[in-house]
Amino acid sequence: MAVRILGLVGSLRAGSHNRQLAETAAKHAPEGIEFALYEGLADLPFYNEDIDVEGSVPQAAAELRETVGAADALLLFSPEYNGTMPAVLKNAIDWISRPYGAGAVSGKPVAVVGTAFGQYGGVWAQDEARKAAGIAGGAVLEDVKLSIPDSVGRFAETHPADDAEVVEQLTEVLRKLAAAAA
Repeated sequence: MAVRILGLVGSLRAGSHNRQLAETAAKHAPEGIEFALYEGLADLPFYNEDIDVEGSVPQAAAELRETVGAADALLLFSPEYNGTMPAVLKNAIDWISRPYGAGAVSGKPVAVVGTAFGQYGGVWAQDEARKAAGIAGGAVLEDVKLSIPDSVGRFAETHPADDAEVVEQLTEVLRKLAAAAA
């Protein structure tokens, strides 16, 4: 049976390089790994405990929790916005962290990767995403990292799926995440 890895992308932009990285993971997932990209983050309301009430949880949040719950592991793709992770990714982590101690992410292997314009490839944002996912209950793989700098230059004319080095590195991330989930 295949290991199911769910990708959450912290950028809503159609042409996002992080989205392209997630598409690359889907296209090049090794045998035995099913990679799916979650598409509903734009529909999530900001986390608010007043609306997170049994029986009336917003549909988008219920769908996210159900989809994360069915996955064996999570792969978060984080760009860097003003030195940290985007609000859309943090919001998703907040929703899947609840109910406290029994959220959809509890105990699931989580890895964080990404690309950014700067010279460090978004490491600050990715570190923040790892921290939040761990506090939320995820089993964060601290040693599984991929930060690709200069996204605007590197991917100006080449999709990440056509960059052999990126494909190799991302495939290795998927293998390590699958091994942790197995």
